[in-house]
Amino acid sequence: MPTHEREITEPVDLCLPDGRLNPDAVGWTRRPLHRANLRGWGRAKRWEYWGVVTPSHVIALVASSLDYAGVHGVYVLDRASGAEVSQDAVVPLARGAAFPERSGQGTARVEGGGVRIVIEQTAGGTSLRAHAPRVTAQLEVPLPDGHESLGVVIPWGPRRFQYTVKDVGRPVRGRLVLDGREHEVGAGAFAVLDHGRGKWPYSVSWNWAAGSAPGRAVQLGGKWTDGTGLTENALILDGRLHKIGARLEWGYDRGDWMRPWRVEGDGVEVEFTPFHERVSRTELGVVGSETHQCFGHFGGRVRTDDGGWVGLDGLTGWAEEARNRW
Repeated sequence: MPTHEREITEPVDLCLPDGRLNPDAVGWTRRPLHRANLRGWGRAKRWEYWGVVTPSHVIALVASSLDYAGVHGVYVLDRASGAEVSQDAVVPLARGAAFPERSGQGTARVEGGGVRIVIEQTAGGTSLRAHAPRVTAQLEVPLPDGHESLGVVIPWGPRRFQYTVKDVGRPVRGRLVLDGREHEVGAGAFAVLDHGRGKWPYSVSWNWAAGSAPGRAVQLGGKWTDGTGLTENALILDGRLHKIGARLEWGYDRGDWMRPWRVEGDGVEVEFTPFHERVSRTELGVVGSETHQCFGHFGGRVRTDDGGWVGLDGLTGWAEEARNRW
């Protein structure tokens, strides 16, 4: 069913001159149109997260500024052995972190604690460079003609809001060097972007799932958008985005994260079967986070704008629960 949410089709500033949420920015887009002109200090969050799934590995790069700290990371999973390599860094006051105001334009750059990440964005795509102990990644993520992504502004209030771009199913090529051994990234690989800019409440939880296969991708979210009138749910079919306006119910076992997950709502009947669980925890006194991210395979089906159903068998990706005090 077509979404009830407002589609934005022209460039817009996220914030008013005084730093409050611009009401004209609330809605969703098919391509990045928001300028994240955040002002001031205090609860402002900026991040770029890239997840890359290949037939042999999963790679995750995160560059973030949470105002009081930069929290950066490089993660690699060997899908055959289940072995993980993870390097996280916490940089006080996010020193040295630089983030552009627009998704898809400019350069994001962070360094500290043994992690260095550079994300260069142009009209033709994105270049990812990451280095950490045991890991070097050099990846190119071209932007296909006509490819659509989901941008959404979630309004909790005039001073608490979040702009996110979820770009799912991007082609990717390059190389991963792990413990001195080089692995080619190309055939059968895809990349996912989570671009975030906003001012958050102190305590918040979310669910996120993203999966891709040739010609199909799905983006699903929950919890953090409840009660705002907007969602971050979409199906991408041959590069075209079908917005899903339904609030979704997530079912999973917090005592056994490897059991199948279910995500259901109007036009969404999804099952997710994990093959690996990643657990991430950060404690910095009064702030902290805990994320259970499961990598796995999708099944079920999602309805398109015209009412037809698209099966999700063959999609690979992840589903997660995150709980944050920040």
